[in-house]
Amino acid sequence: MNYAQSTFLGVCQIVQVSVMHDIDDIVYYSNPWMVPARLFLVKYSYTIPHKEDGLKCCDEVDTIAKEIGAISCMIRRPDDGKLKGYNVDYLGAIAAIEEALGASNGAPASVSPLAGKLFVVMGAGGAGKALAYGAYEKGARVVANRTYGEKLYLVSSSLLLISKAEELASKVGGHAIALANLKDFHPEEGMILANTTSVGMKPRTEETPLAKEALKHYELVFDAIYTPKLTTLLREAQEAGSTIVYGTEMFINQAFVQFERFTGLPAPEQLIRDVLARNT
Repeated sequence: MNYAQSTFLGVCQIVQVSVMHDIDDIVYYSNPWMVPARLFLVKYSYTIPHKEDGLKCCDEVDTIAKEIGAISCMIRRPDDGKLKGYNVDYLGAIAAIEEALGASNGAPASVSPLAGKLFVVMGAGGAGKALAYGAYEKGARVVANRTYGEKLYLVSSSLLLISKAEELASKVGGHAIALANLKDFHPEEGMILANTTSVGMKPRTEETPLAKEALKHYELVFDAIYTPKLTTLLREAQEAGSTIVYGTEMFINQAFVQFERFTGLPAPEQLIRDVLARNT
């Protein structure tokens, strides 16, 4: 057994892992008057669909997580016992997308390969907001969409984190098109597409959020889904000539960050990759 394996297993032995499926349970246990129960919530990871609701479980929220409007992990501070929420999803996804783009176009390391790109985000939940934030921070022109009734709202030059469609008109001078028309939205070539919806996830793996003929306009396509690893969207994007990035990359990159924040130790990256590979 090497150092990484022994460190990883040692951490697993001292950390009690519990799974809560109902956000109401987390809210209950994180309530300030539940002092004994709050001691149980030491380090906590949030997944779909609880990333936005997780905000109400926190005593404090990191500035970036507050901007995004969702958290991916919550940590109890040892000095005062307060629960603080963080979002590291965007770090994992954006790093994977940048790496794939940099490898394909040879962009210099000092400049993000996302800078100036038209970045289309499908879905406006916690993951969608994180991707939009991360791309915007890297200099991309973000197109954020959210379905509301029969319409899809798009803005191409501003970061848009939409919780309600009505907020769009008051905050940003955007325009609306029918959701079905997204397949005809290609103001330029070489765009980036990030799907953060659940369309195509097991068990309905034959579904895809965007028609294959539209994918030829995208230089890179990312799908946050990791079950299955190769979604219909990614397979068809690959066939259309796009570079693809698997959802497992977002999942595993943010897992490295969470491991380090939870333990204070370097993440055994290859070991975690090996474990994930055996289980996906």
